Amino acid sequence: MVASVVFGLLAAAFYGAADFCGGFAARRTAVFAVTVISQFTGLVVLAVILAFTHWHLAPSDWLFGVLAGACAGAGLVLFYHALAIGRMGVVSPVTAVLASAVPVAGGIVWGERVSVIQMIGMAIALVSIVLIAASFEESEEGKREIATEGVREALAAGIIIGGFILFLSRAQPASGLAVLLPARTISVLIILLSAAALRGRLRTNLGILPLIALCGALDMTANVLFLLSARAGQVSIAAVLTGLYPASTVLLAWIVLREHLQTVQRWGVVLALAGVALIAA
Repeated sequence: MVASVVFGLLAAAFYGAADFCGGFAARRTAVFAVTVISQFTGLVVLAVILAFTHWHLAPSDWLFGVLAGACAGAGLVLFYHALAIGRMGVVSPVTAVLASAVPVAGGIVWGERVSVIQMIGMAIALVSIVLIAASFEESEEGKREIATEGVREALAAGIIIGGFILFLSRAQPASGLAVLLPARTISVLIILLSAAALRGRLRTNLGILPLIALCGALDMTANVLFLLSARAGQVSIAAVLTGLYPASTVLLAWIVLREHLQTVQRWGVVLALAGVALIAA
């Protein structure tokens, strides 16, 4: 269980760092360019890893990999669309909570045994995700409010991305990390088709390429760490711990960009630590 917690927290840190790099790059170039290039970079990183590891993909592993990739591609397109029409402080936590909740529900349905203390810890962790990613803005009348634009898209994105995590975890341990190969290949194809259908711009300047490549490498590393976490323990716990990734993004924005941490976000970090402690108990 200790190994599962450690891998899950590391996955959250890497996912959050990848989101930070991707978001930073998206401010300077086209979103589709960031998504496609980073996803392809992750595929290259995975190919290098697989060249030095032992693995065997059964027919069911190929199936789960393809399903996971379809969810990843569709979920990312929906998520970025939600960000485009809504507020990040609303879209991000909604997506993150559902992306964690779906695998938790799946794990329990499939017979995973979770203690009462761990269930309380997971509930606290899910609440902390909302608080960490929360961002309240003032309306034109000077009132603090949370907008609802993009919420439906965020709900759909969260459920679909949760499917990615769930399908990924169903691959047999003998598949090693290779289940990520069909998953990433399919997700890249779906995003490319979406970019073509929506006439999204894929060109970017050379100066931003290293940051986009770093985003892809961090994201693939996070996928690897999640798999290790799920196989060392339980899918439900690994999913909740990985879902804490907004904390990493927020902390990096605070350190690098000097963005102000709101009081509600600080309480979110405190709750996250409490939740992790209960999960690992």
